[in-house]
Amino acid sequence: MKKYLIEFIGTFFLVTTIGLTGNPLAIGIMLTILVYMGGHISGAHYNPAVTISIYFKRLIERKDAIIYIITQLLASLFAAILVLNLNTDLMHVMPNHSYSALQIILCELIFTFLLVLVILNVATNKKTEGNSYYGLAIGFTVMASAYCVGGISGGAFNPAVAFGPAILDTIRGDGGDILGFWIYLIGPISGGYIAYLTDKYVNQ
Repeated sequence: MKKYLIEFIGTFFLVTTIGLTGNPLAIGIMLTILVYMGGHISGAHYNPAVTISIYFKRLIERKDAIIYIITQLLASLFAAILVLNLNTDLMHVMPNHSYSALQIILCELIFTFLLVLVILNVATNKKTEGNSYYGLAIGFTVMASAYCVGGISGGAFNPAVAFGPAILDTIRGDGGDILGFWIYLIGPISGGYIAYLTDKYVNQ
């Protein structure tokens, strides 16, 4: 139960920071803090793409993986509700529509691949076990990635980040809907799985 609570808290504050600031520096710093806060309890996934990749690596049981993902999605919804009440404006995670769907998905796929590959190598690899830099590596990866392609794809790299706002958009009818969520599902999940395969190959 404790690890599920940590996943909820971590995802909640990550999505809240994204919704209130939209600033890659603030987001990277917050993620770094949250990784150090929860890494020793839950593994500090805060991201279904990370959880799925770690499940494939057999570092988490199927039941825990399912509960982690449900918890992350619920945390995103609660965070989106908080942002709405603090800002009186709905949190939007959306791509730049001047780019094609393929370009947007590729951005999410490529940089989620990088994020998950970093996580698998600095936080789950026995060769780097006990290091003190894993949180910084993860936070800086998200920050740099958001600066690179945030203006194209929205820079989610995490299905949970887009889930809560998409649900509220659908309920309120504020110009977005759950159908747009597929971009942030296909790109990050695919990127995470490719990262798992890459990690498996290079660390055999």
